[in-house]
Amino acid sequence: MDPTPAPHRGARLPGLDLLRALAISWVMISHAPLFGLVSPKPWVVKYGWMGVDLFFVLSGFLIAGQLLKAQANGGAPDYPQFFARRLLRTLPAFLAVLAVYALVPAARDRPTLLPLWRFLTFTQNIGLDPNPPKAFSHAWSLCVEEQFYLALPLVLVVFGRRWSPARTAALIVGLVLTGMALRGWSWLHDVAARPFDLTAAPQARRFMTLIYYPTWTRLDGLLVGVSLAALRVHRPAWWAVFTARPNLLLAAGAATVVAATFVSRNQISGFWPTVLGFPLVALGMGLLVAAGAEARSLIGSRALPGVGALAAGAYSLYLSHKIVFHAVQVVGAAWPRNIALAAALLAALAVGAALYWAVERPFLRLRDRWRAAPAHSVEAAAAA
Repeated sequence: MDPTPAPHRGARLPGLDLLRALAISWVMISHAPLFGLVSPKPWVVKYGWMGVDLFFVLSGFLIAGQLLKAQANGGAPDYPQFFARRLLRTLPAFLAVLAVYALVPAARDRPTLLPLWRFLTFTQNIGLDPNPPKAFSHAWSLCVEEQFYLALPLVLVVFGRRWSPARTAALIVGLVLTGMALRGWSWLHDVAARPFDLTAAPQARRFMTLIYYPTWTRLDGLLVGVSLAALRVHRPAWWAVFTARPNLLLAAGAATVVAATFVSRNQISGFWPTVLGFPLVALGMGLLVAAGAEARSLIGSRALPGVGALAAGAYSLYLSHKIVFHAVQVVGAAWPRNIALAAALLAALAVGAALYWAVERPFLRLRDRWRAAPAHSVEAAAAA
């Protein structure tokens, strides 16, 4: 269930690769209007922010699956190894891109850069003010994920020994409802142009700072992913029933995501879309992930050419694409928009691939060798 390339091709899940590739493509195209590369009006551009929610569901499903599987086998997860593996997965490419932002001001997609300690402590998303626009602001979602990596093991340590379906469901539902309540209160008290007026317009700056970026208001996707992982690991029979018709799940997920676009018509939205929209998006993405995890589904039955490579490089692409878009905006200021967009996307793929192969991939190989070492040691001891 590890989202990174496995030593053997057969270990990959084509459906999840496709969803990851769609997520990074959707996010990148949604950022293109910031650099004049495309109009913000088309549907696929306007709702590209939902690609981040798909990433959150994938992360919750894959990361929780790793920890819960060890727990379900009667042991305890190796938390020091888990944290070390997460750092080897996320830090090298992140630090490389952060170094470019810090040392090469001309490469910054926006003039203002937060202090480095905010990035190094993964607290950038807390109190992040979008005005003036910040360079490397899209790293806010990585902060959410890193904080999730810290919180999930703690929850498993506290509740893991007394796991039960009812207790787990109550905890997850309670956290989702808490997030909804926090979003609702923040919208009424701080975001609405007229406090506690449901018909008031939202203030964009406060919406982003108090609702869109903070971890405690964006847990819906991660919690849906964790729920799916818990169901798959601890109740495989229930999972088999749930995924018995994976293409129906796929259709239901797509329909739910489309329905969410009618609820949340804009990224910065009114009271009810703010409270209900994020869980609805997470639910739709969760259904897609459940379908993608099954080889019998339309998207999970076979690997499409190029999709695995795009999925493997999604993290490097996510980190670096705004630097490339900014460079094309500067160099190709006089180019036709369609030419500039094509050049930006191709250049982003090239830079993302270079970052993956030069920085990310060597540390992934180191991580995989480290994972294999204990098994080799056991085999050697048995042979002796």
